[in-house]
Parts: sequence; C-alpha cells; structure tokens
Amino acid sequence: MANEKREVEIKSRADTLPLTSPEVRPWPVTPPPPPEEVTKVYEKRKAGEFGKWCEDNLRFEKGFGKAEALQGFKVLDIGLWRMGHKFASSLLGEAGAEVICIEPPGGDPLRKLTPFGREEYMLTDKETGEKCGLDFISEMINKYSITLNIETEEGQELFKELARHADVIVDGHLPGYMDSLGIGYRQISRFNPKAVYCWVGVRGSWGSYKDRVSKHGQWELDPFSQCTNAFVHNTGFPQDQLPRGKGGDPTRSGLWINDYVAGEQAAVNIQAALYWRDQFSGEGQFIEMTGAESYFDILDFDIAWYGFNASIKGRTGAWDPNLNQYEWNPCRDGYMMIGGQSDRLWYRIGMCIERDYPQFGRLIHEDPFLKEVGARNALHALIKTYTLTTRWLREINRIEAEQKLLDYEIAAGPILYTDEVAEFPHFKYRPWIYTTESDYGTILYGTNPNAFQVKTPHRLKWMGRALGKDNYLIYQRYSGLGPTKVDEFKEKGVI
Repeated sequence: MANEKREVEIKSRADTLPLTSPEVRPWPVTPPPPPEEVTKVYEKRKAGEFGKWCEDNLRFEKGFGKAEALQGFKVLDIGLWRMGHKFASSLLGEAGAEVICIEPPGGDPLRKLTPFGREEYMLTDKETGEKCGLDFISEMINKYSITLNIETEEGQELFKELARHADVIVDGHLPGYMDSLGIGYRQISRFNPKAVYCWVGVRGSWGSYKDRVSKHGQWELDPFSQCTNAFVHNTGFPQDQLPRGKGGDPTRSGLWINDYVAGEQAAVNIQAALYWRDQFSGEGQFIEMTGAESYFDILDFDIAWYGFNASIKGRTGAWDPNLNQYEWNPCRDGYMMIGGQSDRLWYRIGMCIERDYPQFGRLIHEDPFLKEVGARNALHALIKTYTLTTRWLREINRIEAEQKLLDYEIAAGPILYTDEVAEFPHFKYRPWIYTTESDYGTILYGTNPNAFQVKTPHRLKWMGRALGKDNYLIYQRYSGLGPTKVDEFKEKGVI
C-alpha cells in the first residue's frame, strides 16, 4: 500500500509540472576565429596558398548559388516508422532532387517520437500549432510533405499518377505491402519502366528471417538489424572488465545507426542505378537495401576472422586489438584520444609522457616485449600501456594534454561533448555547425559533409514540413487536381 500511495503522489506531482518548451540556446556563444588567425595556421603548416584556394572555392556559404547535381530528378519517399528510407531521400534532396514525402492522413508515427515521451521536447509549427519531434524534422530536409491514404482505391490511383513522373521511389514499408496494393515495383514498372525503386528494410524482403510484423502490430526497427549482424555483440566491454560498475554486456548504438548506414548505401545504389539507366540501358530497376546487411561492409574483418580460424572476436571495449595505442584515455576533465599506431608515434608518446612522469619511459621503453609493433597489441601489453597513460593524464586536462602531445607531433585530440562541438572554433569557421530558419523556428544542425564541392555542393534549403503542407501544390502539379478536388478528397479521407 505504501508503494502504491508513493506512485500516486509521484504521478500527481508530474501532472502539475509546466509543459513549457526549453529556450533556444543562442549560437554561436562566441564568434568563430577571424580569417587572419586561420591564415596564420595555413602558413605555419606550409599550406598557405592551397589552404586559401580551398577556402575560397569550398566555403559552405558560397554553395547556395551553385548548380545541383541531381536537379530535375523527382523522388517519392513513402514509408512508416523507419529512418533508413527517409535518410536516403534526404541525401538525394540535398543533392538537388525534388523529393516528395508521402504520409498517411494521420502522419508518420515518427512525428511523435520524442525523448522520454516529453511533449515539451517537440517543436511547434508556427502556423498550424502541430508538434513534431526533432528526429523527424531532421529527416525532412528539402522535402515536400503530402498526405495520401494508399489503402483506398482513389489513393492508389493518385499514387500511380505521382509514380508516372518519378525517377526514384524509396519505399520504407514492410516488404510486399506496396505490391499487395498494386502499387509496388512490379506494377509501376509496367507504366514507368524508367523508375528506380529502392526498398529499405531491416533484414530483407525475402529469406527465412525476412522482415515481419509482430502479433501486436509492432514493426521491427533498427535495433533488430544491429542485433542480427553481430554489431551489438561486438560493442561493449569484455566480461572481465567492470568500468564504473558495468561490464560484460553488449551495447547497441543509441542512434539508429544501421538505418542511417542503410540509407547512405541506398542513396549510393540509387545514384548508380540512375547513371546506368541514363547512360546505358534506359531502364530503371528494383533495389533492396537492409540495415543488417549494409553493416557487413563495416564488420567484414570480424567475418574474415571467424572464417580464418572459427574464432569469435571478443568485445574489447574501446580498445583496438590491432593497434597500441589507439584509444581514448580518461584525464582530469574528460577523455583524450591518442594514436600511436607506428614505432615513430609510439616512442614519441613515451618521450612526451616521460617529461612529467619519468617512470613511463622506464616501464614502457625498457620493456623488451614492447619493442615490436605486433607484441604491443597483446592484451597484457594493452593493459600496461593504458594504465600508465591514464596515470599521466589524470593529472592534466584535455587542453594541456593535447598541447603536450602535439609538441611531439603525436596524433591526439580531446573527446568533445555536444556543447563543445557546437562551439569548436574549427567547426564554426568552416562551418560544420549552422542554423536554419524553419516552420518550427530556428534549428541548429550539422551541415552536410557533401557540401564542400567546387561545382555541385549539396545543401540544405529547408528543414521540417508541417503534415500535408504541400498537398495543393503537388497534386496540382502532378495530378492536375484543383483546390476544390483536393478538399473533396480530404473530406473522404483519401488525402
């Protein structure tokens, strides 16, 4: 009874908490370094003329007036609950394609995805008052938003009209769902043989362990692909290490990393298919991309290891079993990444640490076992190295450690927290962090890594879109529907 009473008290107190959105943090808090200061860096590193040429031709802000590599290509993005297909179409949109995101009249459930279910962490559309989660907004880059109920006959006909004009269709529904409605690749290719149709899923649209829905209607999402391909098994600390009271358990990525890797691979495959179509065959094709299999490109060493001697690579935490040192180390105010993958760097690390901690040189450089690169990678050698390195780092902070290590031309850098990334001088100067005005207010975002091209840089033109904002525009443009007809379809639940 006491526990039940306590739970009621906690719930009633939570219900009275104000649901106010947090204030938007100003950015940048401090200005980026001036060009004169950066020019000195170019000159110091003997790259003055080339560095200046790169900056003049690749600056992010100059990209908005340049050509777009995929201008003229039309993309339909349709699916629910998954980020893979959305990320793929976002990449195409940033390269200049016209992307139309199709959602059911009630919207993609991902619009409601928000940390801990807290509504105050969502952003509010300034015109409609609609709330939307940041994850979904971030994958509505350069996309138009329309609604369509494809489970109705009229909705299927409208989709076909849109598909007649499409170069690319990116499908994130369950395998075979679109085909069962008569609007999958097999049907669309009959009247639009040039269409490139890419399905993005978790484990696949065929095979004995294909994607499926649970009996409760829950779709299998990114974590299932992470677990299926052994990524989760390989990530985490070994069972005999217990840092901060934890250890021995696998760790999945908090991000839907497999979805994003699949989305990246899907975008590459789509562009290759478009090139093949336009340069050689004149025909589109069907592409299947899964989160589980896309990660095998990254895990291929583990597969080869197993094939070599039937051993399963154990978890090593953040240690790299192939290199010593090549790992983050805790220091006084955070963590420091140090790279000593060659003899030259290895001994320079020792010389640097010896200045403050003389025992390091004696214990490391005089150990005959550690003189060979291969020997240094044995587990007990890793333990000895990192124990002594951390003994030195615990006395100094990240800035001090970085400067000491760079004085010896050692590959080193601090692990930055998110607030530090947003204010890091280098990121602000290029910039890798930027702001955009959206229907949901000002949003801080990471710029596209493909933005630094001389001729056709990728770019963000807008981010986020209220549900169905472009219904009138898109249906008029591609289906010839006037506002009255769109309103009629809305009343019938088709749009």
